[in-house]
Amino acid sequence: MNGPYPFLISIPHSGTSVPPELRGLVNLTRKEIVFNSDPYTRRIYGFDDAVEAVVDFDVSRIFVDTNRAPYDYPPRTQDGVVKVITQDGTPVFRKGQTPGRELIGALLKNYYHPFHKRLSEALDTRPIEIAFDCHSMLPQSPPVRMDAGRPRPLFCLSNRGDRNGKPKTAGGLVTCPPEWLQALARSFQAEFEGEGRVAMNDPFRGGFISVAHYRRRRVPWVQVEINRGFYEAEGREAGEAHLAELQGRIFSAVAGFWDEVTG
Repeated sequence: MNGPYPFLISIPHSGTSVPPELRGLVNLTRKEIVFNSDPYTRRIYGFDDAVEAVVDFDVSRIFVDTNRAPYDYPPRTQDGVVKVITQDGTPVFRKGQTPGRELIGALLKNYYHPFHKRLSEALDTRPIEIAFDCHSMLPQSPPVRMDAGRPRPLFCLSNRGDRNGKPKTAGGLVTCPPEWLQALARSFQAEFEGEGRVAMNDPFRGGFISVAHYRRRRVPWVQVEINRGFYEAEGREAGEAHLAELQGRIFSAVAGFWDEVTG
């Protein structure tokens, strides 16, 4: 097609920085912060010139998770907008230093709400016809989850529906039409034939970002998760050539899907 594709690309977990408000409170090493973020996702999903808008986030998801509801924070939850423990159960903050309501409020004001405002502005001012919330996932479910140790697919595509992309209940919410999600899964499976499984809504069904912004504007949203085992090796950084190739293949799958459903 001529011009950029009418896509909004949200990359909420690519950042690894520590907000200055939290300096001196954090219990984690730099390596632990990077591991518990979504490393390389800005490189993998950064389709900048080929799409209408890309919105990313510099702060690590451990400290401000924009894919969680703003009211989900400690002590209500350990895995909310501000994390208490990492994926392997390590305390995020030094003993007695977990942020309280006032500090969490400052983090929301300074980082969380501006990110969501950028998404809203893109949806309101650009000709966006579908949005993708883009993530990576560990090869196996981490210790803190109920399904700890379960192997994960190569890709997980989510619209809050069932494993066929359909509403889980009659009249239930899905953030993208089932037929579109199925077409996207076929396109990914064709592009990555023989390299792994493409699943729908398993193990993730989509998070706060896709649901909240779909409800506000009714523009379709899909959460995309790639298995980190496909491009990461323990103790070794992903190669630039491999990341560039992977970015091209993922864009080819997404563009192929769009050409199919709008052709």
